[in-house]
Formats: sequence, C-alpha cells, structure tokens
Amino acid sequence: QVQLVESGGELVQAGGSLRLSCTASGRTFSGLIMGWFRQAPGKEREFVATISRNSAYTYYADSVRGRFTISRDNAKITVYLQMNFLKPEDTAVYYCAADAALFTSPTTRAYDYDYWGQGTQVTVSS
Repeated sequence: QVQLVESGGELVQAGGSLRLSCTASGRTFSGLIMGWFRQAPGKEREFVATISRNSAYTYYADSVRGRFTISRDNAKITVYLQMNFLKPEDTAVYYCAADAALFTSPTTRAYDYDYWGQGTQVTVSS
C-alpha cells in the first residue's frame, strides 16, 4: 500500500504561481512512477504531468507544457508540481498518483496508476 498526501492548493490570481507537493509513505518511493492529474467541475479527470523513478524522464499535457514543471526528491519522498502563469482554466482539484508496477514506463493513462491522493483544490481567479 502507498499513501499519498497532497498539499499546496489555494486561491491564486491569473498569472500567479503555486507549488503543489505530494508526500508518499508505505513503499519505497524511488520505485514509484509519479504523476499529477486534475479534475475540473463537470469534467473528466485529465493527465497533467508524469515523472520517471529517477527523474530522467518527464512528460506534460499540451495544456500545461512550458508553464508547469514536475519534479521529485526521493530522499524527501515527495513529488512536486510547480505551476507558473496560471490561468482560470487551470482551476481544478489536483491529484497525485503513483504507479507501483515494476518495469513500466511513465504514462498519461489514469488507469495505469495504482494509488491516488485525496486531491488539493487549485482555484485561479481572473
């Protein structure tokens, strides 16, 4: 079992920045592929970013590429999502997710991720 706890979501003005954090427990963090997803009201959950176990590979949704940065600190068992130049359309609940499978590569598919946090609300005002 892996427990994930997100933090850092809040109300921010358009053009501002936020950094989300997700701390994991229950399993060796360095063995997990980590991802961020988000879900806006009335919409399906969508992929935001993913990072490989050793941080060598990252991948972003087109909507956030160039504005968001995913990173991880395996010593602190934490994955981050730095969000810059925020837009009102970034408003959503942001979820951290972990893929615990062995010998897999980071994906954008929610069903590939085994564990999920409870989510943190990000609201961007115009």
